[in-house]
Amino acid sequence: MKDQSALKADRLPRALIAAVATSGLAIMLFILFFLLKESLPALRETTLGELMTGAFWYPTAEPAEFGLLPLLMGSVSVTLLTSALALPFSLGLAVFLAEVCPSALREIFKPLLEILGFFPSVVLGFLGMVVLAPWLQERFSLLTGLNLLNASLLMGIMILPIVASLAEDALSSVPRDLRDASYALGATGFETTWRVVLPAALPGILQACLLGVMRAIGETMVVLMASGGAALIPRSVMDPVRPLTSTIAAEMGETPIGSAHYHVLFFAGLLLLIMTLSINVGALWIERRGRKWRT
Repeated sequence: MKDQSALKADRLPRALIAAVATSGLAIMLFILFFLLKESLPALRETTLGELMTGAFWYPTAEPAEFGLLPLLMGSVSVTLLTSALALPFSLGLAVFLAEVCPSALREIFKPLLEILGFFPSVVLGFLGMVVLAPWLQERFSLLTGLNLLNASLLMGIMILPIVASLAEDALSSVPRDLRDASYALGATGFETTWRVVLPAALPGILQACLLGVMRAIGETMVVLMASGGAALIPRSVMDPVRPLTSTIAAEMGETPIGSAHYHVLFFAGLLLLIMTLSINVGALWIERRGRKWRT
């Protein structure tokens, strides 16, 4: 009788969890359907090749030009430079917190790091406009300090706490027995960290890096305020850029509904969804590989 009553009591939580999961999946499918519905009409106005390889973005010109290549290159360049600047510092900070930092200091640094992960992006963008941009302009004799480097530095500051916190969790989850066995064989602390702990935590570290990259791809306010807003293919880190996210945010509100410009902006949103979905699939693949490796 008790088992039957326990099973009946478990049915309601299970039903609620199933309903929430199903509704979340339904919402995601609806978003995907809506993006496809509003973006595919763009192919009536231009071809897929012209969209993806066109070098000019002049949606209000006559005739209009909808080349998404400068916007794609803007998103990719900001993401790559951000990753190159932020990921090494993030991983170094994670190793320090997990392997070197005294426990008393770790109790302070770890919560502080997680709080910094919620720092408003619009505040970072404002600092980039009024502090970092004038310094870059004066220091390097530029026409404008709103450029690829400015946006990437700010994005690096924004994703550093996220990557460092997740990577530190992966390092801390490595069993203590592995470290003790390494020390028992005569390895130093550096050798243990480099040859034992890091390989064991590698799947979690890679997941943290991919989530940071995904955060950089999807960011809007920082790149809108600090990247310069020029739809050009960047040739140096000092060139202004205009990523996909900032283009959608800046132009969607003033675009007539149903126009070719409107549908191309939705097509840009579909590209962003595909990019972030690809990174998510990569993170899931790494997680499964890591789980098989542990077993």
